[in-house]
Amino acid sequence: MRTDVTIIGAGPAGLFAAFYVGMRNLSVRIIDPLPEPGGQLSALYPEKYIYDIAGFPKVLAKDIVANLVEQLEPFKPVYSLGERAEKLEEDNGDFVIQTSAGHSYRTGSIVIAAGVGAFEPRRIGCPGEADFVGHGVYYAVKSPEEFRGKRVLIVGGGDSAVDWTLGLKDRAHVTTIHRRDAFRAHGATVNQMRAAAEAGEIRLLTPYEVKSIEGDGQVRRATIFHNQTKEETVLELDAVIILAGYISKLGPLASWGLELEGNKIKVNSKMETSRPGIFGCGDIVTYPGKLPLIALGFGEASIAANHAAAYANPALKINPGHSSEKADHVPALSEKAVAE
Repeated sequence: MRTDVTIIGAGPAGLFAAFYVGMRNLSVRIIDPLPEPGGQLSALYPEKYIYDIAGFPKVLAKDIVANLVEQLEPFKPVYSLGERAEKLEEDNGDFVIQTSAGHSYRTGSIVIAAGVGAFEPRRIGCPGEADFVGHGVYYAVKSPEEFRGKRVLIVGGGDSAVDWTLGLKDRAHVTTIHRRDAFRAHGATVNQMRAAAEAGEIRLLTPYEVKSIEGDGQVRRATIFHNQTKEETVLELDAVIILAGYISKLGPLASWGLELEGNKIKVNSKMETSRPGIFGCGDIVTYPGKLPLIALGFGEASIAANHAAAYANPALKINPGHSSEKADHVPALSEKAVAE
């Protein structure tokens, strides 16, 4: 079926953008290469607590996703999961998106909410790392209970490394190393981690790096070294969690004729790209003053969705009004949504 608006990306910004399209009584399709909604929240850290969602002192990433899906459900979105948006054409006033699954989807406008794009974990490149992926080397924590009682080495200095140091300290025997003394994570959580180290709850070593990972089909030990004195230490381990960030690429979106800045899509204050009818929101976009915050992504999603809705159906006003003024019922789909 044709949909009024198509969302590229089923992460939090994409799901919220789809909700706002539904609020405008238009049909919406969501395309994402992952097999389930949620983007990074589902794929990388479903059990991680998020602290900067308005109204929630803390909330699990998987619960954010579940709530977004529930919020969107009354509008009956069409999910095209396990498919990557690849080619884009225009035909008779519509966009036609071709996917990796060989499908073609017709739509009136597009919102790109593809997060960091096609991403893969950043490797540290030490001997043994590639050999033990899936056998004690991890690039994400999906189930904290998997590490209960284990000797774990966490490598990294960003928010994920610090958050999981704190998140696993009561389950596992945690050693965390970072190649610099300074951490890139939020100051408050870094202070909590340092306090945990002083209390003997974790072992924190800086500036240290991994020299090698060894084992017998499963990780058994790692050699780390002080990158200034070159002194080496051998750690007996059950798991190495490498949280050194991600390498992101736009992938096929880079060929869609959009103005780019590095690996980001440039948008204006309407979240409009350089190509009419295509909008963007979330981590995939950039503009002066942009901050990579999930809370900001939700605001961008509502702007992008409302302008995309008005582009798909010019009879709509840009401002949808207050949701509290709308009737509490499942809206009918737009008459513009027609069967193929």
